[in-house]
Amino acid sequence: MLRINDQIAIEDWELTEQFTRAGGPGGQNVNNVATAVELRFEAERSPNLPDPVKRRLKRLAGRRWTNDGAMLIRVDETRHQARNRDIARDRLVELIRKALERPRRRIPTRPTLASKRRRVESKKARGQKKALRGPVDPDA
Repeated sequence: MLRINDQIAIEDWELTEQFTRAGGPGGQNVNNVATAVELRFEAERSPNLPDPVKRRLKRLAGRRWTNDGAMLIRVDETRHQARNRDIARDRLVELIRKALERPRRRIPTRPTLASKRRRVESKKARGQKKALRGPVDPDA
């Protein structure tokens, strides 16, 4: 069981781990040992996450979200399988914690009178500058 906070914990059946060979440094050992971890979290089917949290998690996950509603996290940062596994689980917990935070509603504000005046003045100045451009009359 993976604990997110006091109310939410992810069951073991919701997580699947698959280990593959990782590229990068490690010499010939890289070819023999499966150290990279791919953590799959069945987010859409999870009974522990409320629907708004799932929607925010889907937006945060981006490309890591699959068509069948699972989230994939791949880690091959270290040469150690156990450390990569811990990093993947930590990233999952961090993403879910971010999804738990409800975004604040934006309160629309009106522009001040002074800012409206500044905007109009700059538009007038720009228009006058452009009006001065153009063909020059040789007689004048």
